[in-house]
Amino acid sequence: MKAQPLRSNHQEGAGLVEFVVVAPLLVILLCGLLEFGLALYTKEALTNASREGARFGVVLSNPRKTATQIQNKVQEYLTKSGFADTAAIDVSGAGGASGSPLTVSVSYPYTLQVLPGFFATFFDSTMTGSVTLRANTVMIME
Repeated sequence: MKAQPLRSNHQEGAGLVEFVVVAPLLVILLCGLLEFGLALYTKEALTNASREGARFGVVLSNPRKTATQIQNKVQEYLTKSGFADTAAIDVSGAGGASGSPLTVSVSYPYTLQVLPGFFATFFDSTMTGSVTLRANTVMIME
């Protein structure tokens, strides 16, 4: 008696077809993960910059730090982190009395970097995207 083969002849090439269907989805997923990681890094840098500025502004000094000095400190931190001068920095409560709040807000227009390049490569697309990332820090004046 003749043994039956484990695979029929109709299954040849099925793995290749499955790969062709699944591979683009995996690449898009990978690009999305990279994009999310870059956006998360940017958000973390903005949060740290606003915290640095707030801490700089609330530490007891005579005379008190001005809003311009605090903005310069935040911009210095962002520049060291590799971000351009396109961040909007808002400081409220600078120079206030001890016990009053100081708020430092940073907004930055984050432009998609990975996904537009991927789609332009394969689909002749001019996809662009931008989202404004924001970070706020409130501290009490010493």
